[in-house]
Amino acid sequence: MSEITTQLQGGCHCGAVRFRALHRRNDDEALVVHACNCSMCEKLGYLHLIVPAQNFELLSGEEALSCYTFNSGVAKHYFCRCCGVKPFYIPRSNPDGYSINARCLDEQPQGLQVEPFDGQNWEQHAAALAHLSQTQ
Repeated sequence: MSEITTQLQGGCHCGAVRFRALHRRNDDEALVVHACNCSMCEKLGYLHLIVPAQNFELLSGEEALSCYTFNSGVAKHYFCRCCGVKPFYIPRSNPDGYSINARCLDEQPQGLQVEPFDGQNWEQHAAALAHLSQTQ
């Protein structure tokens, strides 16, 4: 079994915000994203691909970002001020990483597997995501 490193790039709709990330997984594993049913993600159609903070790089658009927080204030939801798209954020479940919106990637990786996540009952299920922002 060997490790696959995928370089991903993407951004918002208008192109003001651009990012790059590295995602690592074993070659026998699918590239998994999570479809959360919480009040925010469900309305946005957000597909979470969580990576460690050191594997994320904001290429451009820091000045175009606006940050929204609610509830505990731990999650930092970043939106483009120009087009309103949320290409990534720092999730409450993984404050040491970034959740990239897979719908904002320039190219959809082959073998993308969407798994449901019960964000409506976040407190009971958040620990299942904690390992995703850990470096390997």
